[in-house]
Amino acid sequence: MAKQLQVLTALDAAKTQWYHFTAIVVAGMGFFTDAYDLFCISLVTKLLGRIYYHVDGSPAPGSLPPHVSAAVNGVAFCGTLTGQLFFGWLGDKLGRKKGFGILAGGMVAIVISAAFKLHFPAPSYGENPVGSTVPQADYVWRIILIIGALPAALTYYWRMKMPETARYTALVAKNAKQVASDMSKVLQLEIEQEQDKLDRFTTDAGNNFGLFSKQFLRRHGVHLLGTTTTWFLLDIAFYSQNLFQKDIFSAIGWIPKAASMNALEETFKIAKAQSLIALCGTVPGYWFTVALIDVIGRFTIQVLGFSMMTIFMLGLAIFYTFWRTPGHHIGFIVMYGFTFFFANFGPNSTTFIVPAEIFPARLRSTCHGISAAAGKLGAIVGSFGFLYLAQNPNPKLTDHGYPPGIGVKNSLFLLAGCSVIGLAFSFLVPESKGRSLEEISGEAEEEEQQV
Repeated sequence: MAKQLQVLTALDAAKTQWYHFTAIVVAGMGFFTDAYDLFCISLVTKLLGRIYYHVDGSPAPGSLPPHVSAAVNGVAFCGTLTGQLFFGWLGDKLGRKKGFGILAGGMVAIVISAAFKLHFPAPSYGENPVGSTVPQADYVWRIILIIGALPAALTYYWRMKMPETARYTALVAKNAKQVASDMSKVLQLEIEQEQDKLDRFTTDAGNNFGLFSKQFLRRHGVHLLGTTTTWFLLDIAFYSQNLFQKDIFSAIGWIPKAASMNALEETFKIAKAQSLIALCGTVPGYWFTVALIDVIGRFTIQVLGFSMMTIFMLGLAIFYTFWRTPGHHIGFIVMYGFTFFFANFGPNSTTFIVPAEIFPARLRSTCHGISAAAGKLGAIVGSFGFLYLAQNPNPKLTDHGYPPGIGVKNSLFLLAGCSVIGLAFSFLVPESKGRSLEEISGEAEEEEQQV
């Protein structure tokens, strides 16, 4: 039985050591890079509009046309979606070897824009439309994007030095000698080779069903529906809020009108606002998840997160006019920050953890990739749809080139609805707290039935 393989038992019972910290850093840098690239786009689009779409005589700074803005925002998600499907599949075929991104993106943009703003001062757009965008601003957006590639390059060496994951080597590659050797070095224990036991397990017909086979659908079809749907709905709400975040900040007066700032000043102030939301909401939410996920469980955190996101979004939407009046802006920001807190102390954490736990080892990477791709499909819906939906219903108050939308208030109602549906689909996902991966995926259970 898989759970009785000494190497897997030793791995489950091992105390936290240097190998685990290395794995955390490597995995964390992957999420860092993904989040950084996706969240810095809103800052980059502001600069691109100012630099490349300035119109002489216009009372407002240049902005990206709708189709260009949608393409810039959407192409990153499309690339991520494709990569998750392909590399998820590749991870099961060739092996696995071969957070704080929002805050990092904001902080990097603050540092870069502040440095350029200091060395290349410029008047506001209202004072001098042409002079408000200094030539050096063209370097700023490029540097912001380039920095996003550094974590991936820095962690490549570490990942290549780490051994293949034990479960892939044992349960997929079926190499008892290699997994015993790898984990003996990592865990500093003598681990017995158990090739006979491993062969009996991996040749069991009950553990060899394929993806989307009848047996897979019977055992994991509902689970895959749950992980894909919840991730899809979560990302509609989560990413779309970030994409029109700058519009929310402007609506409540937290960021001055674009014409009253120069290009670098606007980038700096938007980045500062995003970083404050991350520091007060996003990052603390992750740490609450870290502290409590093995105490109260994944399911409880996900249900709590979706529930509270719904409540706070409805609170923002129902009283939207009240929050926009002078003297109530801080209350709006607090409520808005709590939606991100409970997203991260909720489904934005659990949706990428659970798919890595509940599926069989030989299909785990593929199923996780499918679930993650569903999430990015939701992000695409948010990035394309809400760029238009969040526009003011009054044609005179829309961004240049955009048709009237339903406004931020009604957009928040829609996002609250997405959270409610996500809450309902969370009940399709099993709890995995306190169980081995083989117990969760049903691999150990199948073997017990055979015995």
